[in-house]
Amino acid sequence: MPLLLLVSLIWAFSFGMIKGELTGLPSAAVAFVRLAVALAVFAPFLRPKTLRATDAACLLFTGAVQYGLMYVAYIQAFSYLKAYEVALFTVFTPIYVTLINDLFERRIHRTALVAGVLAVIGGLIIEYRQLSSPYLWKGFLLMQGANLCFAFGQIFYRRIMTRLPEPLTDRQVFGLLYLGAALTAALATVGTPWTTLIISSKQAFILLYLGVIASGVGFFLWNIGARQVRSGTLAVFNNLKIPLGIIVSIFFFGETADWLRLLTGGLLMVTALLINAAKLRPCRN
Repeated sequence: MPLLLLVSLIWAFSFGMIKGELTGLPSAAVAFVRLAVALAVFAPFLRPKTLRATDAACLLFTGAVQYGLMYVAYIQAFSYLKAYEVALFTVFTPIYVTLINDLFERRIHRTALVAGVLAVIGGLIIEYRQLSSPYLWKGFLLMQGANLCFAFGQIFYRRIMTRLPEPLTDRQVFGLLYLGAALTAALATVGTPWTTLIISSKQAFILLYLGVIASGVGFFLWNIGARQVRSGTLAVFNNLKIPLGIIVSIFFFGETADWLRLLTGGLLMVTALLINAAKLRPCRN
């Protein structure tokens, strides 16, 4: 749980940086650069020769789906939705985390599902605003595709790592996820005018930070944290970044928010965590 909380805070600061400094750059280019930098960071730690071909393929596939396809769908959604509508439609991820985990395990974890539903309701309370985009359903479906990709990757990665040879660590295989992601995200940059793209020194620094810290270290620690908690806790943390991001934006980037909605939604998410934790405690006579 501490790793998931740490990454949530890292991502909370990243939202303000992206909104304030990178809005003029093509989204596809930003996504590709972030993943390419993350790949460069983790490539030196790779130990591909110690992996079975099937496991290496599964790790490439995980990265292609969790980060590559997720970014492709996410970027395309901005063609149909306003920015706040994109943020709103991310709140359904906890449900997908619990359902995908249950599908793999072939059983329903009711407590995890309840926690996921509460996290979704909390996110909706915080993020909901009037929806007005003319192609709302196209954008909604793209965002649910992105949510499904990110949720699937978290659960599938946990399962892959349990079957790898014991000496291998997350650090020694994670570069394969970024390789699969970077190759997939590169497809979304077709048509990007790279030769005429102007990036300021400040934007270059932020892209470097996002690639190394927010994407590179962040996704890495998130997937490790995902292996250390139950599916219900993981589901809730997928939305906990929403209130944390708003709080950071208020105190560090000078934005305003509806405190009643923020506190109500945040309280629901904390309640979801407590319900999930209480279910895991052994009963005492």
